[in-house]
Amino acid sequence: MKKLKVGIAGYGIVGKRRHTYIDLHPNLEVVAVCDQNFKDSYTQKDGIALYSNIEALLDCDLDLLFVCLTNNVAAKTTISGLNRGFHVFCEKPPGMDVNDIKKVIEVEKANPKLKLKYGFNHRYHDSIRKALEIIQSEEYGSIINLRGVYGKSRIIPFSGGWRSKRELAGGGILLDQGIHMLDLMRLFCGDFVDVKSYVSNNYWKHDVEDNAYALLKDSSGRVAMLNSSATQWQHKFRLDISLTDGYIELSGILSGSKSYGEEKIVYGRREEESNNGQMESITIKFLQDNSWRDEVFEFADTILNDTKIYSGNSLDALETMKLVFKIYFGDEEWRKKNNIQRP
Repeated sequence: MKKLKVGIAGYGIVGKRRHTYIDLHPNLEVVAVCDQNFKDSYTQKDGIALYSNIEALLDCDLDLLFVCLTNNVAAKTTISGLNRGFHVFCEKPPGMDVNDIKKVIEVEKANPKLKLKYGFNHRYHDSIRKALEIIQSEEYGSIINLRGVYGKSRIIPFSGGWRSKRELAGGGILLDQGIHMLDLMRLFCGDFVDVKSYVSNNYWKHDVEDNAYALLKDSSGRVAMLNSSATQWQHKFRLDISLTDGYIELSGILSGSKSYGEEKIVYGRREEESNNGQMESITIKFLQDNSWRDEVFEFADTILNDTKIYSGNSLDALETMKLVFKIYFGDEEWRKKNNIQRP
């Protein structure tokens, strides 16, 4: 089977990490990379063309494009890739706002033979997969509610950077990191129909949020609570899921920074008749992060076998982006200050 020729748009931390796992797949080959920080307009290293101009990359003979760019150009580049006949993998978020992903979907529909996938990487962590397996089995009953905290100590870096600028990022910690937790809540619980929220930038004083607090309710009345924070002085990932016959506790997430602690799942059964003050539980710790590899390999195999994108497709991206902007819109003061439109 021939190798698919891959281009990478954006060669920062994420672009380089994607490159590592693309190289591991026997049917993928990186042939061109683009980054604005490359000094020369064109050079070559290890047989790979290096461009400082995105249009030069898009003019290459590619089969597959990885988009690892800032939010303000992610959707535009995804559209350009699809229009040139490339399969596209785009990192989250899919753009600056809901309209960005709607424009992408229009182009996707016009190119039905092409595959489009979004990098909701947390779905591929082993602790998340185990939690989904438990929920789908209904061995411990069905979901009652969810409570999640996902936070880090700042909008990187302290001095600002593109993530702190609305014109480049579109939003702050919620759009950058909290979107992962929202995607997982949707994965476990389905879509939410009602949102109550508070959003603030009271600490870092950037023009994007450093904290978002949300209550989400689905059509069955189940409630999810979220705090997405850039003032969590010790990095934290925590998702508690209450079930009718038990519980699941997810804590830590393996990442490149190794700053979120060990990744583990604790789950157990609710024992109403227990009179000794004890509850049995099962704890599994995960020592390796195979999520980046598995996500890239799944996408490649979807192209090679011409199958549907089931996880991280454009509908997932659209509905999760809608949820992000429902949270922004739900805070009247934040909505007016930033001219947030109803999603």
